[in-house]
Amino acid sequence: MKLLLIHTGGTIGMAETSEGLAPRKGLVEEATAERLPAGAVLTADVFDPLLDSADVGPAHWNRMLETVRRHPDAAVIITHGTDTMAFTGAALSQALAGESRRVILCGSMLPLGHNGDAEGNLDLAISATASKEPGVFLAFAGKLLAADGLVKHDSHEADAFRAQPQATPDVPQRRTFEDRKLAILTLSPGIPAEAVKAMLERLDGAVLRIFGAGTAMNDTILLSVLAEAVRNGKRLRAVSQCEAGGLSPGAYAAGAGLWSKGIENGGTETPEAALIHLWLN
Repeated sequence: MKLLLIHTGGTIGMAETSEGLAPRKGLVEEATAERLPAGAVLTADVFDPLLDSADVGPAHWNRMLETVRRHPDAAVIITHGTDTMAFTGAALSQALAGESRRVILCGSMLPLGHNGDAEGNLDLAISATASKEPGVFLAFAGKLLAADGLVKHDSHEADAFRAQPQATPDVPQRRTFEDRKLAILTLSPGIPAEAVKAMLERLDGAVLRIFGAGTAMNDTILLSVLAEAVRNGKRLRAVSQCEAGGLSPGAYAAGAGLWSKGIENGGTETPEAALIHLWLN
């Protein structure tokens, strides 16, 4: 068995310092090596510097993808902080679609050696590499979750993630992440149309988090701003602010103005998955 470990950082590899928890090189690599079955060969690719997941972005996704593709015969574990795990899960799931690779993401709410969840999550990740089922998965809290639609629903408890089922993704047009300006914008009662316009002027596209099954305020100025952005070639993809259920355009008259402006329907996509869709398609 060949195992590729990509250690990006995160709580799982932190240790106590005089200033609080901070990343420490070697912890995750040693813990992984100790758990491997006899005869397994470990290759470790360690980010330098190790990252808090709040700092992970497209350039880091590209590095992960490049490393995975350089080791076509290896099982893959990527250790990562939990705060942006959902973004990385969606990014790798969509970028690797159709490549028949199996990648296991792993992180924890408490570091290794703190009598928490880290050891169990790492054990689960290692055991999960034995399967040949392709896809990107998260090993967390005793569960193996599809990583394409992760939702971090709890900021403290060990059972922090849910998996929101996603539609089968198309093979992406792009396999890596280009330097594009994209963001997730949440429509909220009273949001100034001018603020949305200012944001969209700086962006190449955006995910719009709208209400319920697909409604938005009937603000003629805001709707004009969205229509102008679409005319200018900016892709706007809508998802629901609800965690489950997705969108049903046309179900309510309150959404008619929005959907007439050329907004894309993200269906049941999470905001993270919709953002990655814009990046790769």
